[in-house]
Amino acid sequence: MSGGPRVVAIGGGHGLSATLRAARTYAGDLTAIVSVADDGGSSGRLRRQFAIPAPGDLRRCLVAVAEPNSPWAGAFEYRFPDEAGGDLAGHALGNLIIAGLAGVTGEFAEALRLAAELLNADAQVLPATVEAVDLVGSMGGVEVRGQVRIQEAEGEVRDLHVLPPDAPAPAAARDAIARADQVILGPGSLFTSVLAACVVPDIAAALAGRAGGRVYVCNLRPEIPETTGYRPLDHLQALVDHGINVDAVLCDPRWWGAPDGEPPPELGAAGPRLLTRDLALDPYAGHDAGLLAEALRSLL
Repeated sequence: MSGGPRVVAIGGGHGLSATLRAARTYAGDLTAIVSVADDGGSSGRLRRQFAIPAPGDLRRCLVAVAEPNSPWAGAFEYRFPDEAGGDLAGHALGNLIIAGLAGVTGEFAEALRLAAELLNADAQVLPATVEAVDLVGSMGGVEVRGQVRIQEAEGEVRDLHVLPPDAPAPAAARDAIARADQVILGPGSLFTSVLAACVVPDIAAALAGRAGGRVYVCNLRPEIPETTGYRPLDHLQALVDHGINVDAVLCDPRWWGAPDGEPPPELGAAGPRLLTRDLALDPYAGHDAGLLAEALRSLL
């Protein structure tokens, strides 16, 4: 990539992968900043065993920006079957490679750089923090600790934060946010992917230090139970409640059950520009990279 805008994408999971596939079509320089708070599945097992940040979402993002048709990308996504039993059951090979590289180099960020080199990736993929962190939130006045528990619990999430509270972000992540022409948040699970990365204090401060160019991409539909009943205004309010301000909100108009160009008026008064665009061919199939790229490019 060369000659295009500098773009940063922040979040986690499958949603951020869609953003990266879209942004790589127009960005001259692309950086992913990825949540590492996952404590379930293969990622959870590896972070508990080796005290490393969760590798799973980072693996997905590396694959999203890998050389097209790379056999290494396929290998990174290979998951050892549960029915095989044994210590490898359920692990994604890419997670094991990242953990192994971290053990060899002693530096998690260096492990990701080497993994990106192996995949011939055309973007930089960075963890939101270089420490293994726990995601903590308050639900109904009760503290809930752990990404999986927050994701599965019912109720409104308040005071989302990471422990330890001083977990640092890589300097490269802070610098990328400061220099970017566009910073994209999401799509993805509002609390356990997008905000899980944004509430890392260094990331939140870097976002607050920008004068513009921050875009939030709404999910195509509520995520049950995490955002049951949420509309885009509720997503925006959750961001603001956690100190994260954006300059534009992208939504698929089918999300509202309203015609194109007729979003709820209260969101327009909340500050950011509201832009409704068709972002998916099928809302249940996820964001379409081509449609999302067109909408994001138009904001530049």
